[in-house]
Amino acid sequence: MAAITLVCPACSTINRVPAERLAQAPVCGACHQPLFTAHPLSVDENALARHIQNDGIDVLVDIWAPWCGPCNSMAPHFEQAAAQLEPRMRLLKLNADTAPATMTKYAVRSIPTLLLFSGGALKAQNAGAMTAPQILQWVRR
Repeated sequence: MAAITLVCPACSTINRVPAERLAQAPVCGACHQPLFTAHPLSVDENALARHIQNDGIDVLVDIWAPWCGPCNSMAPHFEQAAAQLEPRMRLLKLNADTAPATMTKYAVRSIPTLLLFSGGALKAQNAGAMTAPQILQWVRR
């Protein structure tokens, strides 16, 4: 029985969940909060790094800013994508204004930008607003 590690969105504890139980609404062993909410999780740079390094599933990050029109128009689509992709994928939102190191590390020059991580490594990057069907198609490629 293979186990997948997942970072708790509420308390940041690393949990081991049997792969076959992912779809059964797993909860954190420490704080008993749901490990998935069908909504993107807002994170800072430290939490982003923790998820990238420790989540045993792919991680999709939306780099956005509150003043960015295209970011705000994409937000409900990213929300819809989360409802369809979890629990097979973790969806995170990172505010570009509070993440200068991440912006530099991944050469993010415009927002919104999506970063797709698998096994702790960046696998794909896409700049520009997308609809939910476009996000789903892009991550499934």
